[in-house]
Amino acid sequence: MNRQAQSVIMLLLGGAVLKISLGDLYLRYVKEGLRPFLILSGVLLVAAAVMTLWHEYRSEAAEQDESEDHDHGHAHAHGGPLVGWLIIAPVLGLLLVAPPAMGAYAAGQSGTALSTAAESDYPPLPPGDVVPITVLDYASRAVFDKGVSLGDRKVKLVGFLVTSTDGRQVLGRMILSCCAADARPIKVAFAGQGPTGMADDAWVEIVGTYTDRTMRDAVNDEIIPFIAVTSWRPVDPPKQQYE
Repeated sequence: MNRQAQSVIMLLLGGAVLKISLGDLYLRYVKEGLRPFLILSGVLLVAAAVMTLWHEYRSEAAEQDESEDHDHGHAHAHGGPLVGWLIIAPVLGLLLVAPPAMGAYAAGQSGTALSTAAESDYPPLPPGDVVPITVLDYASRAVFDKGVSLGDRKVKLVGFLVTSTDGRQVLGRMILSCCAADARPIKVAFAGQGPTGMADDAWVEIVGTYTDRTMRDAVNDEIIPFIAVTSWRPVDPPKQQYE
């Protein structure tokens, strides 16, 4: 693969990075705070590709008066196997196809990652009749704080439904350290009248209160807390699907 081809691939890659980072698509791959770095990386890739193509164009223009044999030798020296073009496949995939965020399948195959988010101090919940908190926040307070900071307050969780390996449908949400490659699930089971008749990957809003009931994740034997469901409803997937 010659330098012009490498530059074209670099240009496409930079364009793909800019495409996903200037909208909301990047949220399927990385945390929200990394957006400026994605934009900067895309701009640098595009700039480097354009500069390389311009340099190659000027070099070829200066060599137009050279012999045909020299031109042939030059092209052969910089050539390469056609298999090198396969590197463009993931770039085109990123440009043409928008894969969904990781959901029920990934969560069902992985054990809950709650033990990696253990804390020792939990601030009081904000005021309100129903307090919206993350799935991770509820699970952490329920397990590591024994529900002390939750009390009998009603909380609202939003997540997707996932069937665990024991056949029970629970609430799930993927958490990221950096990007989708290190995504791990947090799971909360339902006590009371939890969602019914909903397929995996369906997003739901759960309103409920703390209960000390727990179970063990069949995948990694970690603790999964329950929430005493008082009401629930289906919702659209949020813009930011990771926590």
